[in-house]
Amino acid sequence: MNKRTPTRILIGKLGLDGHDRGALVISDYLRNLGYEVIFSGVHKSASQLTNIALQEDVQAIGVSILSGSHIHHLSALVSELRAVNSENILLFAGGIIPQADFNELNELGIKGIFPSGSSLESISLWLKENLSQKNG
Repeated sequence: MNKRTPTRILIGKLGLDGHDRGALVISDYLRNLGYEVIFSGVHKSASQLTNIALQEDVQAIGVSILSGSHIHHLSALVSELRAVNSENILLFAGGIIPQADFNELNELGIKGIFPSGSSLESISLWLKENLSQKNG
């Protein structure tokens, strides 16, 4: 019998941002859709998030950022992933992210950006589409 393993997604909080409600909501929502979700907890560094991603063998990382330091932290995460040849992990971010920063984040490799107020359904539809493109 060929069992399909669920897609593994890491939801993380980088830096000193301790507001985890949004990250916990999206984690629960994605679990209910059948994804295997790992929540990193708060106050993680880019290196710590990368290590968790590698240990858990995730296909995607979603970062919740409310601190305004999204470019700094996401740049560091992308650098850490590149350093360990794991830039193939699908990256998305949500939270307080101004539209003016979307292009820079896309150029970094952040494929999905979901500012405050984005629907859970829009995130799940984006994930389904982008994970299927990535896998096949």
